[in-house]
Amino acid sequence: MTTTDVLGSAGGLGPGKALRPRSKVLPEHARSHNRSLVLQTLYRSGEQSRADLARETGLTRVTVSDLVAELLAEGLVVELGQREAARPGKPAVLLDINRTAHQIVGVDLSDHDRFRGAVMDLDGELLATAEVPLEDGDGVSATGEAALAKVHALVAQLVATATAPILGIGVGSPGVVDLTGTILTAPNLGWTDVRLQDDLHRLTGLPVVVANDANAAVLAEHSYGGATGDMMLIRVGHGIGAGLIIAGTLVYGSHFAAGEIGQVMVGTDLGLDATYTREQVLEHWLSVPQLQRGIREAEAAGRDATPVLREAGQRLGISLAPVVGALNLSELVLSGPTELLDGPLAEATIHTLRNRTMAENHADLAVRMTTQGQDIVLRGAAVLVLSGQLGVS
Repeated sequence: MTTTDVLGSAGGLGPGKALRPRSKVLPEHARSHNRSLVLQTLYRSGEQSRADLARETGLTRVTVSDLVAELLAEGLVVELGQREAARPGKPAVLLDINRTAHQIVGVDLSDHDRFRGAVMDLDGELLATAEVPLEDGDGVSATGEAALAKVHALVAQLVATATAPILGIGVGSPGVVDLTGTILTAPNLGWTDVRLQDDLHRLTGLPVVVANDANAAVLAEHSYGGATGDMMLIRVGHGIGAGLIIAGTLVYGSHFAAGEIGQVMVGTDLGLDATYTREQVLEHWLSVPQLQRGIREAEAAGRDATPVLREAGQRLGISLAPVVGALNLSELVLSGPTELLDGPLAEATIHTLRNRTMAENHADLAVRMTTQGQDIVLRGAAVLVLSGQLGVS
């Protein structure tokens, strides 16, 4: 498939698209949708017979048999053998996604000091990893073309490491990323209008999907973390971003900047009439470099560093309270260094949120760490590829 196929397929991500197809659609879209529906059912459930698939999807047995024959021929589905018969008659043949036929390359550009990548299987399990530091020998962090060259080198290394055909490459990048995989702006990397998706496709000849790192992270939590309802994930790294899934759909925003909460002014330190200044935005308190700097300064002065974490959590709570109130969210997930986020920071966040929202509407509000650990963006990159190429998540 080409890069266009990744973005334009019925299973691909886009505004208003449900992440997991569950029912039949109009005839003009039926074939590609029903194909994704069968793959999705096998991906999540595994070991289904053709009759099982027909019951689960609501498709006719003839349609299922036709689609399965096509998927078997493409090597995307395999027959596992006959089910043990519980009643008279010919035992059914069980099917599953061919989980070893392909591998996925995932890249995470969100860390403040390095780019990370992995080769994964179709279940998002890491098979091999690699990373490149952003800083050179003089302690200068790469930006612009230098940072882009590091991405190229990392991707080339990962592609060479794969031991099976690569289904695609997924990339989670900080900043504002549109649906063509163009990074419209990533200030911390010095990038503006970087067509990274097209760039990597030319470099490798493989399907590529590039998305915002927080969007990739929330997809990983949704697919692998067992999340079932509306959720917001706050990604804390070099900058601050958030991914939102509402009614089973990833939220992009009118200019692809949904979740860019790191650049929102928080508090009223300068008065209600104060104009925008980056010295008063959430990122000034909450980004990993800022937190680490504050902790070092406190420790050097012989002070307890807990107030640094608590204030960052309070600022996060201030920024999130209107969002929680508007969307009536019940769960917020934090993703980033556990030693910084879990504990005083998370406690201050939920305390501030409860103080600033109507108690009866948000009494069960929970703030928790992700279940995916430091690999969340990499695993989200796998979901980007799976959704784009196979229509599953």
